[in-house]
Amino acid sequence: MYPNLFYAFKDLFHVEIEGLKIFNTFGFFVALAFMMGAYVLASDLRRKQLAGLLQPTTEKIIVGKPASFLDLLGHFFIGYLLGLKIVGAFLQQDIFANPQDYMFSWQGSVRGGLLLGIIFAFLRWKEKDKAKLSKPEERTIHIWPADRVGDITMYCIIFGFLGAKLFDNFEHWDAFIANPIDALISFSGLAFYGGLICATFAVYFYCRSYKVRFIDVCDSAGLGLMLAYAIGRIGCQMSGDGDWGIINSAYISNDGGKAVLATNFTQVQDTIQHYGAYYLQEFGSLSSIRHLTVEGISMLPKWMVAYTYPHNVIDAGIPFLSSVGPYNHYLPLPVFPTPFYETVICLILFILLFSIRKKLRFPGQMFGLYLIVNGIERFIIEKIRINIPYSIAGFNFSQAQIIAICLIVLGCFIYLCALGKFKKIVDLTHI
Repeated sequence: MYPNLFYAFKDLFHVEIEGLKIFNTFGFFVALAFMMGAYVLASDLRRKQLAGLLQPTTEKIIVGKPASFLDLLGHFFIGYLLGLKIVGAFLQQDIFANPQDYMFSWQGSVRGGLLLGIIFAFLRWKEKDKAKLSKPEERTIHIWPADRVGDITMYCIIFGFLGAKLFDNFEHWDAFIANPIDALISFSGLAFYGGLICATFAVYFYCRSYKVRFIDVCDSAGLGLMLAYAIGRIGCQMSGDGDWGIINSAYISNDGGKAVLATNFTQVQDTIQHYGAYYLQEFGSLSSIRHLTVEGISMLPKWMVAYTYPHNVIDAGIPFLSSVGPYNHYLPLPVFPTPFYETVICLILFILLFSIRKKLRFPGQMFGLYLIVNGIERFIIEKIRINIPYSIAGFNFSQAQIIAICLIVLGCFIYLCALGKFKKIVDLTHI
């Protein structure tokens, strides 16, 4: 496991760069996921734009004005924060004991912050000065939906993160009440569906404000979201953020944190009893621990069906006897690496959706299909994930499964509505 990029570079390139400890591995892949999702969104919107299916909106702007004081102050503040944290991370070694506390504090290099702040403000002033006119004038410009991808991505980042934390804390309410500050600022514990729902509402109101047809953005975003989700799950797997599956009772963990084949189920039961304190903390009861016995194919690595998540970022499990310090834990019983499964499945689904995008004739079909396949994938994977069950009409479903069912139904509704509403309006098969 790589809790942050320091451990990744140490293991892969055999170099130790202390400054990399502030870059959380999960956060890195989340950022990469947003970037790739935005790229796919912009590319598909441009494809439709070239085909004449999208229309721009017009806006009036004032050009030729010099940079205002507030504009320069804003750029200075952004530069100051970046310099404070990034420069400070490379100069202050003591912050690496707890990088998360460092990132959410005012610690750092004040000189680095001031220097970078001045540089940012100067570059903004120079940019505006080059375009300055003797007499500022009003101009009308055309803005295409693809030009708004940057704004849409920022809305998704802000409201997606807030929604993901909100839904995760709803699901783990007792832990949130016990320590609300840590629960809110923790980089782990994000509910994808919470982020998806809140970000969708935010983008809807943004599109409505700027007269962009929401369904067109949704169609293109469906492709980007599928790819982004696959990439984000790589971060879950590589960091070991706790988003793993149930116990694979065909295996046990040895003292080195490796999964080995169990000789009988009694070994698994003995392990649970021996580490009862850990499992009681995690599940509340030793009798409620879910497990499934699946022995892997001999030609494949064991970690594909049974993984102990050694050196995981949340320090879950039991400590290595030969290791001290943070990130020195592994799971006493191997679990199914569900983030790995979701990455593989969602990459396949992305390729599938991408390959048929030109064959879908009406707006809304792509987004409807995305909701359907995403919901089916998540509903199935929840069968082997650690989750909190909710009893509904005698059936036990997790929060994610309930939302997945709703998305499948909604996806079918949108797909059928697309056939009815847009059938006489536009045909997309020629693009």
